[in-house]
Amino acid sequence: MWSPFLLSFLKGTMAKRAAVILAGCGVYDGTEIHEASAILVHLSRAGAKVQMFAPNADMMHVVNHCEGKPVADKRNVMEESARIARGEVTDLAKLNVADHDVLLIPGGFGAAKNLSDWATKGKEYSVKPLVEKVIKGFHQAGKPIALCCISPVLAAKAIPGCELTVGHDCESEKWPYAGVAKSMVELGCKHVNKNVGEVHVDKKNKLVTTSAFMCNAPIHEIFDGLGMMVTEVLKLV
Repeated sequence: MWSPFLLSFLKGTMAKRAAVILAGCGVYDGTEIHEASAILVHLSRAGAKVQMFAPNADMMHVVNHCEGKPVADKRNVMEESARIARGEVTDLAKLNVADHDVLLIPGGFGAAKNLSDWATKGKEYSVKPLVEKVIKGFHQAGKPIALCCISPVLAAKAIPGCELTVGHDCESEKWPYAGVAKSMVELGCKHVNKNVGEVHVDKKNKLVTTSAFMCNAPIHEIFDGLGMMVTEVLKLV
């Protein structure tokens, strides 16, 4: 029988298996591309083995990203996510928690439109059943989860009473979405104010969150904050 020390050593030298859930392609109706790309870069640098997933379902709507307005078009979440995944995306229904060590979900309005209905219902929202099942599966298995930008709202429902950050809770030019932080508190979560380059680690729930584009910050600061998120969540594996 192998000793606990040897098992711990082997676990530390094995590549971490990361599941990344995408919600389309583009900030206004899908996954925020810069956030997804940054997460993938940091996971790659850490030597993680990544598999990307997305719901095989219709998007809530399609937005013209030049005008920021919806258009009369129908698109599939998984097919759009394949643009980010360079074709290597798997139906979320096939995700097996046992095959992965950590779960990461980038932000973008897709998290509020295609993974939940936060965008249309606010505090009365619900998380899509398949997405909620996956998040709860990782949580119940004691496996860490990392969420950024608006995607922490998914944890507020799936992991009631968790600690998280979406940035600051006082609205300003730098923090235009601070109202979300107040909503998280009203939903029973503990919100912790953090700057864009910082993360909050809920050790009890193995949940790591950071604000990313909830903050009007230079893109390199957002990139670095996401790097901190990846580093901290991999420490929990």
